[in-house]
Amino acid sequence: MTVLDRFRLDGRVALVTAGAGPLFGRSISEALAEAGATVITASRSRERNESFATELKARGLGACGMQLDISDPTTIDRLGDEVDSRFGRLDILVNSAVARTGHVGSFAEQTVENLRDAAAGDFVGLFRICQRFIPGMLQRGRGSIINISSIYGVAANDFPLYAGTDMKQPPSYNFLKAGMVNFTRYLASLYSRNGVRTNCISPGGYLDNQPASFVEAYERRVPIGRMLGAEDLQGAVVFLASDASNYVTGANLMVDGGWTCL
Repeated sequence: MTVLDRFRLDGRVALVTAGAGPLFGRSISEALAEAGATVITASRSRERNESFATELKARGLGACGMQLDISDPTTIDRLGDEVDSRFGRLDILVNSAVARTGHVGSFAEQTVENLRDAAAGDFVGLFRICQRFIPGMLQRGRGSIINISSIYGVAANDFPLYAGTDMKQPPSYNFLKAGMVNFTRYLASLYSRNGVRTNCISPGGYLDNQPASFVEAYERRVPIGRMLGAEDLQGAVVFLASDASNYVTGANLMVDGGWTCL
């Protein structure tokens, strides 16, 4: 087997939560499918996921669209049952979904209700989806879990960058992403001896129609000189999902253009 062969995912089944979404989901799903995996994308709109799966299948890639509300544990269980029924297993789990309804407002503006909404999806949901799929991975003696965190899981916001914009920086988001990094380490420590590896990717700021003043300030600060593009996560995800990273677990891979090296 060559080193390039070890990056292949042929015959494997991957689930990407929010895998048809415009932020990171679509590019992550495309990358896994192009590497040979059959990719299941799941979010609240089954129709959108099935439509995206149709696009991938038209390119000769393996894909399937399903439904999931990360803040509703009953939909996680239904998704697990559907995955088991259709594929019999799950080899790769990418936790990309964020229940955005809770992450609103500044520190002074966030309410207890906002925090509860964030916790229901992004803490309870994350725990539950891992609980649902890890037992099957343990039974087969292999699996790769990849959690998508953020630079704000390891570093504080650079608040002057947001001056003159209406962009809000809710502290619940930092709390979530930091917790995700250490939850990754917890699962890695608990299950790696059983063949189930857990790793994390922390992306930098994603270019998504932000105000020009913010983009210019961000790009001046980041060493690589530009904001993150969707394709910038693809190689990292395939690496962590594949046998090329067989000795990597509990890691938090920074894909941030050097943001956190300063």
